[in-house]
Amino acid sequence: MVLTELVKQLDVELSQLQNQQFELYADLLIEWNQKINLTAITDRQDIYIKHFYDSLLLEKLFKPQGNICDVGSGAGFPGIPLAISNPQLNVCLIEPIEKRCNFLRHVSQQLNLNNVEVINTRAEDFKEKKFEFVTSRAVAPLNILSELCVPLVQLNGHFIAMKGPRAFEEVEEAKKGIDLLGGKIIKITESKLPNEQTRICIDILKTKETPVKYPRHYSKIKKNPL
Repeated sequence: MVLTELVKQLDVELSQLQNQQFELYADLLIEWNQKINLTAITDRQDIYIKHFYDSLLLEKLFKPQGNICDVGSGAGFPGIPLAISNPQLNVCLIEPIEKRCNFLRHVSQQLNLNNVEVINTRAEDFKEKKFEFVTSRAVAPLNILSELCVPLVQLNGHFIAMKGPRAFEEVEEAKKGIDLLGGKIIKITESKLPNEQTRICIDILKTKETPVKYPRHYSKIKKNPL
């Protein structure tokens, strides 16, 4: 199935230019993946479903606006698909591995995405600004991920954690820490991808300012999650 038909299921309409941008993105992902480790998914149809469609679920479920930060962006998911589908978004991609940042910058240049900024750093070291939306996919368990992401969210903003089948178990492990960080889980949405895989999105509202002692150094976060 072509991408334009797939994303219509999400009420996302792609222009000819946007469709071409996604096509080029897939080409670059396949090409660069031969040189650096970006993804285990290299079949084009799988890229459309497991990367592009999956990322654009956020567009349908949450309709992000303003500034969005994608933590541990990797090969650019979900940040770059959101930047393509919604040019009004300002998207910050935080990625600690320099080679992947080089890929993200190359993609942004080739696709003429003027609304994308790539930051080569760890999330816990980024202090420059706060965001209306922060998201992350396939980075760490929620009790670790929350301490990396909630501090980056502005007051009354949202952290959207994209999770798989263990999501509900992770939520139980992370509830106490999310509260300490100033967050509150307000919605958990379960969706099916066209290949029948399950995507669970956890919507955490930032209701209080995060105490200044968070986030801690990553070694401490990993050794002793909140």
